Amino acid sequence: MTLTLSIGPVLSLIAGIIILAFPKLLNYIVAIYLIIIGILGILGFSNIGFR
Repeated sequence: MTLTLSIGPVLSLIAGIIILAFPKLLNYIVAIYLIIIGILGILGFSNIGFR
């Protein structure tokens, strides 16, 4: 059995859990998430995943 995870959904899940625990951090988490996704997209790592 092979399990493949993409970076985007994993980061979204982690960010969602942190936002539920600490709602005041929402702005920072969203900003960091967007920066990371933007950098990965610019560098061409849009299909990155764990195997």
